[in-house]
Amino acid sequence: MSGIKYLFDTNVILGMYRKDAAILQLCATKAITLPECAYSAITRMELLGFPGITLEEERAIHNLLERMTHLSLTPMIEDLTIQIRRQHRLKLPDAIIAATAKAHSLALLTLDKELAAKAV
Repeated sequence: MSGIKYLFDTNVILGMYRKDAAILQLCATKAITLPECAYSAITRMELLGFPGITLEEERAIHNLLERMTHLSLTPMIEDLTIQIRRQHRLKLPDAIIAATAKAHSLALLTLDKELAAKAV
């Protein structure tokens, strides 16, 4: 997966959408550009499956996601998710995101301290 370095957790993408200063600073500090970022299928489901999402919000999220790489679930990610869930008490979506990062050898960017600590 040439050029892809980071997997964004759902909370990072939401922070980008909302122009959160901490997220924007993190990306600037690490000189992160969207073409070198990816997101998990579970993140897409979390973002677009939010109850009450407006058509404008949906379009904005689609526009943001189009600039990154989508990573689908694979049997390898499923197996890693199972291992992670057995080793750590993570919620299933968090375990899938951590497994996706691990399967693709990507750095996981998240604001979730528990997930960051267990995704190593």
